[in-house]
Amino acid sequence: MDLKFNNSRKYVSITVPSKTQTMSPHIKSVDDIVVLGINLSRFNKLTQFFICVAGVFVFYLIYGYLQELIFSMEGFKSYGWYLTLVQFAFYSIFGLIELQLIQDKRRRIPGKTYMIIAFLTVGTMGLSNTSLGYLNYPTQVIFKCCKLIPVMLGGVLIQGKRYNVVDVSAAVCMSLGLIWFTLADSTTAPNFNLTGVILISLALCADAVIGNVQEKAMKLHNASNSEMVLYSYSIGFVYILLGLTCTSGLGPAVTFCSKNPIQTYGYAFLFSLTGYFGISFVLALIKIFGALVAVTVTTGRKAMTIVLSFIFFAKPFTFQYVWSGFLVVLGIFLNVYSKNMDKIRLPSLYDLINKMVETRTSRTLAQTV
Repeated sequence: MDLKFNNSRKYVSITVPSKTQTMSPHIKSVDDIVVLGINLSRFNKLTQFFICVAGVFVFYLIYGYLQELIFSMEGFKSYGWYLTLVQFAFYSIFGLIELQLIQDKRRRIPGKTYMIIAFLTVGTMGLSNTSLGYLNYPTQVIFKCCKLIPVMLGGVLIQGKRYNVVDVSAAVCMSLGLIWFTLADSTTAPNFNLTGVILISLALCADAVIGNVQEKAMKLHNASNSEMVLYSYSIGFVYILLGLTCTSGLGPAVTFCSKNPIQTYGYAFLFSLTGYFGISFVLALIKIFGALVAVTVTTGRKAMTIVLSFIFFAKPFTFQYVWSGFLVVLGIFLNVYSKNMDKIRLPSLYDLINKMVETRTSRTLAQTV
């Protein structure tokens, strides 16, 4: 059907394709969510959730191991920003390759938005990597896990979201459990430094904002994960490169890494590759389920990373780690329950009391008979 209005000055044409006509790749891709060649749109919500969770856990657990392995190398701790520069370079290359494999290669999110996202990404990853030069790995991970509440606050302030009591309880349980973990770690193997605390706290603030900004931008403009990764990390690469050049931090880092190419660039490549795969699944979680669910999953992954850190890298152990872990698991359960309250119905206190009364009454009648 064509509607045309023509005069000497204006010409407007509106074309509506028939049912037999093939829709354009742009229209097809509106509801498609493709991660590493897997079209998640073909699966139901529950399957999508488990695929994303599996991807996040597998790739980020390897990512965490490689990150601690790199910073355990003698003399590398002062080059956290250079590692972030290399990481951003690899991410940009991976994003460009993936973007060439999809049909619609147009940039949908405005450049100004990407500049903001890139700045927040630099703050999150750069400050986080640099903090490992001042804090031990479990402590750094624990601080990062406390972003649940800032993410909820960011959702309220940036997107006008409202969270129920169960969501708030989940965030509180996970944060308290991981804070308790931090206290246990500080008593068994204290390695705190004020500079490291400031750096990871700033990274935490940026991380709390970036999830909400990414979610809003991706849903508003229907952008793909590969587009988000390519533009945010390539712009972030320029930010870091300018920063290192201005502070004269580029030369010493290049000299050090050139002397140990396998332990630096080799591990950094694998570190970046697994991180890129992991961030693709995180972005899919954000796009499908929202920032809070994505943060809950990544927080659970961080708890598992801490466990593996104790297994592969010798550290003291106390049972306070176990009890704090239970609080984290409770928080994860509360968040999952909040998203599926219509499917998962827990008995109320009133129902439990009635059930107990009925049980006692039936026992009394049975004894009487």
